[in-house]
Amino acid sequence: MNKIDVTKRSLGVTFTSNGLAEVLVWAPKAEQVEITLNEGNTIIPLRQGEFGYWHETTDQLSPGDTYKYRIDEEQEYPDPASISQPQSVHGPSQALDVLKFNWTDDSWNNLPLEDYVLYELHTGTFTENGTFAGLEEKLDYLKELGVNAIEIMPVAQFPGDRNWGYDGVFPFAVQDSYGGPKALQHLVNTCHQKGLAVVLDVVYNHLGPEGNYLGVYGHYFTDKYNTPWGPALNFDDAWCDGVRRYFTENLLMWFRDFHIDAVRMDAVHAIKDFSPNHILREMKQHVNELMEATGRKHYMIVELDLNDTRFINPLEEQGFGMDAQWVDEFHHALRVTMTGEDTGYYSDFSGIAHLAKAYEDAYVYDGQFSPHRNKTFGIKAEHNPGQQFIVFTQNHDQVGNRMLGERLGELVSFEMQKLAAASVIFSPYLPMLWMGEEYAEPNRFQYFVSHTDPDLAEAVRKGRKAEFAAFHAQGEAPDPMSEETFNNSKLQWDLVQQGQHQIMLRYYQTLLRLRRELPALKNLDRKNVEVSCDEAKKTLTLRRWHGDQQILCLMNFNVSPQPMSLPTGGKTWKVVLDSAAPEWNGPQAAEAIVSGGTEVTVQAESIVLYQA
Repeated sequence: MNKIDVTKRSLGVTFTSNGLAEVLVWAPKAEQVEITLNEGNTIIPLRQGEFGYWHETTDQLSPGDTYKYRIDEEQEYPDPASISQPQSVHGPSQALDVLKFNWTDDSWNNLPLEDYVLYELHTGTFTENGTFAGLEEKLDYLKELGVNAIEIMPVAQFPGDRNWGYDGVFPFAVQDSYGGPKALQHLVNTCHQKGLAVVLDVVYNHLGPEGNYLGVYGHYFTDKYNTPWGPALNFDDAWCDGVRRYFTENLLMWFRDFHIDAVRMDAVHAIKDFSPNHILREMKQHVNELMEATGRKHYMIVELDLNDTRFINPLEEQGFGMDAQWVDEFHHALRVTMTGEDTGYYSDFSGIAHLAKAYEDAYVYDGQFSPHRNKTFGIKAEHNPGQQFIVFTQNHDQVGNRMLGERLGELVSFEMQKLAAASVIFSPYLPMLWMGEEYAEPNRFQYFVSHTDPDLAEAVRKGRKAEFAAFHAQGEAPDPMSEETFNNSKLQWDLVQQGQHQIMLRYYQTLLRLRRELPALKNLDRKNVEVSCDEAKKTLTLRRWHGDQQILCLMNFNVSPQPMSLPTGGKTWKVVLDSAAPEWNGPQAAEAIVSGGTEVTVQAESIVLYQA
C-alpha cells in the first residue's frame, strides 16, 4: 500500500503555517520541470525526487497567484493537482490555501448511513443561477421535504460552464462557474448547520477529453485495458503507484479539507485493477486511517453494475469495504413493471416478479442466466444489510441518457408516479430522489456539454445522434452543445406551489415522514420482509415489521382496480396512507379500518399502506 499522510494534502501547491509554498508534482516522463509564475515572468526550477516526483519550497508563490509547470523547457501546462482553474481547463492554475476556511461544524459528525434519505442534484440546473450559493438558498426547502443527504453531481473542473460533470479533467479543482472551492466549503458548512449530509459524486474511472493534460506528466493511462471512454486509468500497470496516490489523495482531500460526508463513486466496474489490493480497498484503508485521526465518519458509495458483493463486503472478509451501492436492477424491474419497456437492458426484466425479487434479494440477477448479457450473472447478497443498497425511480442517468431526457412524469400517469415514489420510499433500502421528482417537474433533463474545442464539440453532436439513430421516429436528439438544451433542463421552482405539483410535494413529504416515524419502515432489517405478487393482476404485497409493529403495502400496478387480501389472523389493519385518496387527487379512498383476511379493492395504479 502507498504510504500517504492522511492528515494533509501533499500534491500540487500547499502552504505551510508560516506562508511558504510547497510544490509537489508527479512527472516521471519529464527530464526537467519548472514552475512559472506571473505569466512566465518568474521561473523556479523544481528538484527531482524519487519515483518521478518533483518538488520545491518557495516564498515567491502566494495564495491567489496563478502558475503553470514548464516541462523540459518547452510547453507550459496547468497543474494536474490544481485546486482552482479560474481561466478554464487550458488556463493557468491558481494556488489557494483551502485550509483557511472558518468551519463552524465541529459538532457535526455525519448521520448513520441507515438514516440517509438522498436527493441527487445537478448544481448548474438545480437553480436559476446554477451555483453553490443558489443551492444554499434551497436547503430549507430540502429539509422540509424530508431528505437529509444531498448528492451533488461531479464538480471537478470541466471545459466551459455547462456539463453533467463527467467530463472533468482536474479532479482536485472545483468548477469555477459553480463558485469554486471556497463556495463549496461554504455550502458544506451551511448544510451541516442545517443537519444535512453532503455526498459528492467523484469520477475515478476516466477523465474528459478536453483539457486532459495528465498524460504529458506521467503514466496516468494504460492501453492494457479499454473503457467506454478510451484507455483505462493506470491502477495496476507499470508506474501505477503515482496514479493510485493521486486519486487516493483526491478522495482524502474531499473528506478532510471540504468536510464532505460521503462520495458516490461513478461506475466502479470500469475501474480496471488486478492488483492484490484493489484501489478501492486501498482507498478504504486510508479513509479508515483518516477517520481514526479526525473522529469523523465518512462513507464510500459506489455505482456498480456487477452484482458482486466483494465490493461491499467488509475489509476483514477480504471485501473492498464499500459502504453502499446504487442498485439499478430495482429501478429496471420497477420501470418495466410500470411501462412494459423491453429494449436494451430492460429486456432482462419480467416486471412485477422481478420487482418482488428485488425487494427480497436486492439483486434480481444473483446467479441466473441473463439473456441480455448472454451469460450467468451475479451473486447472492444474503448477508448485506439494507443500508448497503440505494434505490430510486429515476436518476441523472435514467432520465438524461434517454434520447429526449424525459422524466418519469412524462412516461406514466400522476397516479403511477405516486405509486412509484412509495414503492421506493417504503422499501427496506436507502431511498434516493432525483431533483424535481418530488413535485413532478415536467422539464426534461437532457445531455449537455460546452466544449471549447470545435472539433470535439462536433464529434459529441454526431456521437449523440448516432447513439440514438434507431430512435429517429421520436425526433432529433437535442444538440448537447446548445445553451438552450442546458436552460431547458433547469427546474421550474414557480411550479412547486401550483396544482398537482403542490399535491405531489405534500405527498412526498408525507411518505418521507412516515418512513421516519414508523419503526417498521425506518428499520432496514432485510429479514423482516415478506413479499408476494400476482403477475396476472400486476399486484404486489410487501409486509415489513419491527418489534410489535407491522406494516403492509398493497400495490396495484394495473390500469384497473384489483381485489387484494390482507393476511389472515386476528389483527386489525388501519390505513396510514392511500395514494388514491381524494387528498392526493386520487379517485377513491380504501376502507379506513379492516380486519385480517378481508379482501379490499385497491384502486388502479395506487398503493395502500396499512399498519397493525
